[in-house]
Amino acid sequence: MKPYPILLGLFLFIIFSCEEVIDVDLQEPETRLVVNGIVRVDANQEFLPIAIKVTESSGFFGDNTITELESAVILAGLRDSLDATQFQLGRSQLREYIPGTGIYEPDTIGNDVDDRIRTASISAETIFFLIVEHKGRRYAGQTMYVPTVPIDEIRQGNETLFDEDDTEIEVKFTDLADQQNFYVFDFGFGNFLAVDDQFIDGQQFQFSYFYDEDLASGQELEVSILGADQQFFNYMDLLVEQTENDGGVFETPAATVRGNMFDVTGLDNIEIFDNVGRPQSFALGYFAVVEENKTSLIIE
Repeated sequence: MKPYPILLGLFLFIIFSCEEVIDVDLQEPETRLVVNGIVRVDANQEFLPIAIKVTESSGFFGDNTITELESAVILAGLRDSLDATQFQLGRSQLREYIPGTGIYEPDTIGNDVDDRIRTASISAETIFFLIVEHKGRRYAGQTMYVPTVPIDEIRQGNETLFDEDDTEIEVKFTDLADQQNFYVFDFGFGNFLAVDDQFIDGQQFQFSYFYDEDLASGQELEVSILGADQQFFNYMDLLVEQTENDGGVFETPAATVRGNMFDVTGLDNIEIFDNVGRPQSFALGYFAVVEENKTSLIIE
């Protein structure tokens, strides 16, 4: 009898007999409020499509859970021309129309005043504040309205990047001259790209984006360009980097990325947004009011 089968059997016995299950006790991260407050403005619509979604972050392997706010309001207006620390603000009360969805929209039921904000009333000088109360804490974020440019053209290309099944989309747009501009492109499927005009000021620029999703012939793709200030650009750029392979930037990121929703509980100055004395107390997510321009393409 040859010894090889016996030695092989003995080796496998030793390997499997030494196998031991080790339970790793992971410390649960702190639960945080998550605010998806990106308001995408279509200049052709009568009202801003405000729909603020709130959830709570969960453990390492769980999904975010829908949560409920005690109150939510958006203030919108202009800085006082005589005193830059004062604001001429209108008020839009938000409510959860469908209980359990965590989506808060302007209140138009039971009020003498329509709380929706008209698109024609805003400009690049308009400042917005989102203030929400959740489990006894108050959170606030502020942002300016940011217009954007249209997409000049999108078309399907023939190149691939990493895989022969990649689909190339060529995007062309023209940057506004003589000012610092930032843009966020939404390619659908949770795919975003943050772009600045550092090297393309005032020029028409074309770039390629590659989908690794399985796209079918005849499928319609919708691509959007969003206006962005530098803070929103930085936030989206970091989220895209962290969630490239996780299927979406509006889930809880792999590492805590701080947005612009701060804990202002007990503060009476609307200008204080730096969390002095409690730097670790903040909500996840982001509040922004930006113009969105869309265009679509049929996959060949």
